Amino acid sequence: MKEIKIESTLYVFDSLQELPKDVLSLMEKAVQAREKAYAPYSNFNVGAAILLDNNEIVCGSNQENASYPSGLCAERTAIYYAGSQFPEAKIVRMAITAGSKVNKTTKPIPPCGACRQAVAEYEIKQDAPIEIYFMGETGAIAKSNSLANLLPLMFDKSVL
Repeated sequence: MKEIKIESTLYVFDSLQELPKDVLSLMEKAVQAREKAYAPYSNFNVGAAILLDNNEIVCGSNQENASYPSGLCAERTAIYYAGSQFPEAKIVRMAITAGSKVNKTTKPIPPCGACRQAVAEYEIKQDAPIEIYFMGETGAIAKSNSLANLLPLMFDKSVL
């Protein structure tokens, strides 16, 4: 038997003011998207903003329905829109912010497992890493240099 150790590296910014200006601008768009979320069942609003290599910015927010939890997360709303509208563009980076209507979120909130898998598909498709920045409503912002860092044992087409 062998032991396999898997590690992930995140970089943490203490506040929005520490972010590079272009990343701050993208996170501000994610915040605007979060404010448009439709989350009457979970009371948990999420916004995502994606920068493409053609300089387009695509945003998404989580969208729920009465058949909860069959809605769609902000990250997948944005990435599927980007894929459908700009199929040849590569995703450079993604900014994500989440906030609860019940408790103030002050810690970085990463993408859920389903969103990690969806983003992984695009990272593999484009054969280039996607930077991911994520935060709560306030507080620290975490940065991952790639989705593979957040989902090191990815399931992909190579196993099909």
